[in-house]
Amino acid sequence: MSANANKLAPTRDDFAALLQETYGDNEAFEGTVVKGTVVAIEKDMAVIDIGLKTEGRVAIKEFAGPNRDQVIKVGDVVEVYLERVENALGEAVISRDKARREESWVKLEKAFEGQEKVDGIIFNQVKGGFTVDLDGAVAFLPRSQVDIRPIRDVGPLMDIVQPFLILKMDRRRGNIVVSRRSVLEESRAEQRHVIVANLEEGMVIDGTVKNITDYGAFVDLGGIDGLLHVTDIAWRRVNHPSEVLAVGQAVKVRIIKINHDTHRISLGMKQLQDDPWQAIDAKYPLNTTFHGRVTNITDYGAFVELEPGIEGLIHVSEMSWTKKNVHPGKIVSTSQEVDVQILEVDASKRRISLGLKQTLQNPWEAFAEKYPAGTIVEGEVKNKTEFGLFIGLDGDVDGMVHLSDLDWNRPGEQAIEDFKKGDMVKAIVLDVDQEKERISLGVKQLGTAPAAGSKATGSTAASGEEGDNLKKGAVVTCEVIAVNEGGIEVKLAGTDLVTFIKRNELARDRGDQRPERFAVGEKVDGRIILFDRRARKVSVSIKALEMAEEKEAIAQYGSADSGASLGDILGAALKAATKKKDAE
Repeated sequence: MSANANKLAPTRDDFAALLQETYGDNEAFEGTVVKGTVVAIEKDMAVIDIGLKTEGRVAIKEFAGPNRDQVIKVGDVVEVYLERVENALGEAVISRDKARREESWVKLEKAFEGQEKVDGIIFNQVKGGFTVDLDGAVAFLPRSQVDIRPIRDVGPLMDIVQPFLILKMDRRRGNIVVSRRSVLEESRAEQRHVIVANLEEGMVIDGTVKNITDYGAFVDLGGIDGLLHVTDIAWRRVNHPSEVLAVGQAVKVRIIKINHDTHRISLGMKQLQDDPWQAIDAKYPLNTTFHGRVTNITDYGAFVELEPGIEGLIHVSEMSWTKKNVHPGKIVSTSQEVDVQILEVDASKRRISLGLKQTLQNPWEAFAEKYPAGTIVEGEVKNKTEFGLFIGLDGDVDGMVHLSDLDWNRPGEQAIEDFKKGDMVKAIVLDVDQEKERISLGVKQLGTAPAAGSKATGSTAASGEEGDNLKKGAVVTCEVIAVNEGGIEVKLAGTDLVTFIKRNELARDRGDQRPERFAVGEKVDGRIILFDRRARKVSVSIKALEMAEEKEAIAQYGSADSGASLGDILGAALKAATKKKDAE
């Protein structure tokens, strides 16, 4: 090969220079948005010259979008995204969608940093939410971010331009999350602030019931909601707001309280009416009877409406004379009409205490009138206790037969074994204590008392000569014949009469009221506190004797100006008693 030929042959460096001359720095444009001119329209493709000695093709549909129909023609200058300068066919790889998306991302990032709202269009529904076109960039709208409250039909929100707030952006993954709810809440907060600023406590305004719950109703006051609590709907008891109100109902309410920080508004309807508790004392005097209706029943009693807005409570203890431990629902029922007596009125606390049993005759009074002491009655054994038998009597009351009143000849502990629950028993009425609601019965008194000199353990009877010297207030000497936890059983000296001294009658001082202080066979003095010849019943008390002796000693040996102590007085009385006994 000649030297001239070698000069004409291009070297590797020459070839690289030719490529540089042909394409220049075109590679630097890859991955950027460039401008191009539409040079032809071929079916559904637009041929675009981007000035790089090559052309690219873009689908015409990429120039359209949600709420955006762009018609292009030859000669239009458009922006496209250059992916590659040349593909295998020698054409530039370009995209209109990516150009719009790239441009949108730049704008959206600035809006995201500044927490600014952006316009978008909801154009499709996907799993868990919707897709939103943000001028080329596609964002995800979660279903929970569509509105302040859940909505069933999103149709009216589709395909319209509306503002959104960007919650999250990840350019590398191409993820954008937006919220329509945040925009609404911000707008609503501004609106609420303006409305609340124009409201004052005590104002009476019109509203519309928007929603009803168990605890009240929400009322729309024209852009802001207020809560009408169930207790502020009416002065009378309202169990559920739906009893009085309905959604969509127009109401007139008074503003009770406004919290300007939280924009919470408390409303009231009953405040528009006169308070029925005014002058309540004059309307419902004590111990008077009124007619009412049971409105509510609880474990501790029943509420009775005396008039609209005025309710009183019948405590369970004031419902029945005889049913002490039953649920109020077993005595009265809701909506039942009842007569009640006014027991107490507290206007400041808005409370009225009522009594149901007070409108009925006291069964112990009725029993005492119908069955005076000495009357024979019959009833069923309701219960057996360590003290005796409880017998059901007329008028739904119980009477008690003490162990000492069961049998003349046997101890009560033995005699009670002859009875069992459900037996029908005849007894004699010994005493009726209306105040303490107690009826004392005797079974042994139906028989004849033992003759003088015969053994009568457990007896309290007094008959014949031995009863002639017995009277209430007399001092008697007794012999202890039995000791138990409840007291001591004693026999009156000089008689065959036996009675039971209860624990609380064993001594004046509470600390000495212990049955174990006494022993069988020991002699003790007592005072007769009850003697009923007709019922043949006698009761003895050591406590009564001690108190009587103390009173007598004070009267005899003490005076207001003597300066003597109680110990000195009792000591002097004791010495005098000893001398008298020695003299005898």
